[in-house]
Amino acid sequence: MAIHSFDGGTDMAHRTVKSGYASFTERLNRFPQGAPPSDKLFAILKMLIDEREAKLLAQIPIKPFTAEKAARIWKMDAASARRVLDDLADRAMLVDIERGGVTRYVLPPPMAGFFEFSLMRVRDDLDQQALSELFYQYLNVEEDFIKNLFVDGETHLGRVFVQEPVLTSEAAVHVLDYERASEVIRTASCIGVGLCYCRHKMQHLGRACDAPLDICMTFNGSAESLTRHGHARRVETAECLDLLDQAYERGLVQFGENVRRRVSFICNCCGCCCEALLAAKRFAHLQPVHTTNFIPAVDAEQCKGCGKCVEACPVDAMSLAPAVGRKNPKQETAVLDEIVCLGCGVCVRACTKGGLSLRSRPQRVITPETAAHRYVAMAVERGKLQHLIWDERTLWSHRALAAVFGAILKLSPVKRVMAGEQVRSRYLNRLLSSKKATAAS
Repeated sequence: MAIHSFDGGTDMAHRTVKSGYASFTERLNRFPQGAPPSDKLFAILKMLIDEREAKLLAQIPIKPFTAEKAARIWKMDAASARRVLDDLADRAMLVDIERGGVTRYVLPPPMAGFFEFSLMRVRDDLDQQALSELFYQYLNVEEDFIKNLFVDGETHLGRVFVQEPVLTSEAAVHVLDYERASEVIRTASCIGVGLCYCRHKMQHLGRACDAPLDICMTFNGSAESLTRHGHARRVETAECLDLLDQAYERGLVQFGENVRRRVSFICNCCGCCCEALLAAKRFAHLQPVHTTNFIPAVDAEQCKGCGKCVEACPVDAMSLAPAVGRKNPKQETAVLDEIVCLGCGVCVRACTKGGLSLRSRPQRVITPETAAHRYVAMAVERGKLQHLIWDERTLWSHRALAAVFGAILKLSPVKRVMAGEQVRSRYLNRLLSSKKATAAS
């Protein structure tokens, strides 16, 4: 016979708390970039938000929304809803965006989002040591989250930027503006710099390298919110470009949001601490991050086999092998594993003998135009497009639906078919048929 407790005992409290976090986790996992359920995840969420907040966050739209909309969903007055929202934004669980005197809020994904924001500054309201240990277990020991983030599907969250100083004048001509980290910095409406989440986490575990810590870059709307609430410090273009030069000199890889317009972040990553590069090494054959459009070429005549490129490569794509046809039988030369290579150019900078240069990849890497386009592509590939469109809790407007359908129409023919199968919408299928007919004519 089941025994029920009505005295507010620990058993019922535990079930209630877990239920709140389970609801929030379910909400996260209705969308492409989620967070697989885990005891470690629930422990992380319990440190970041309480049960009531988890239940409220489980109900909010995925698109930016106002305090008035949240109030209607939560069935409370607007002033109370705004206090809850502002408190969550103060703790970087929400990003608040002010435009035309109206504040809208949006729930960022776990990565790059509220996981990272929790360690982008030193905080006394969190046990960051304990939180770092939980992050390490959830992200670096358990594999479900990392596979979900970096391996599932063809379209991923982030892409690598090429190190611009190592490009020859001929190669530089082929680099488009959105492929340049310097251009992202120069065109940003706001820039914020905070602690590198990855190295800060590893620092608490005694595993961090000596690469710069205060070098994580955020831009535009995300930077406005993070700097407003003190999670990052606002900097001018010149200082951010100087930090980029420092990152180049330290052999760090620029890993940023996989979009062409309004990039929200660029991390300066090392191969020993940073989640994206660790994933690139662990799941290299699955291509977990988008590479640049370049790849190193080895000049066998110039390469002296010194191994500097091997030491510099953050994902172990370079190695040394016996040089063929050399007079000295002990002579070695650099060898590249093209499947693993990110095309970042760090190895070229490390080479002092002129044995390496960057050449264009035979096939260009496609970058989504906007976050909406990337998001829809990820949803289609992961079989979650129907959740994105028809989730009743989002209360989407016709304009929002039109934006999603517009993004679907820009997908490849194969992915448009996948989208139609997932949504099963007569309206969408009619649009797709019209698109096909137009292309055929």
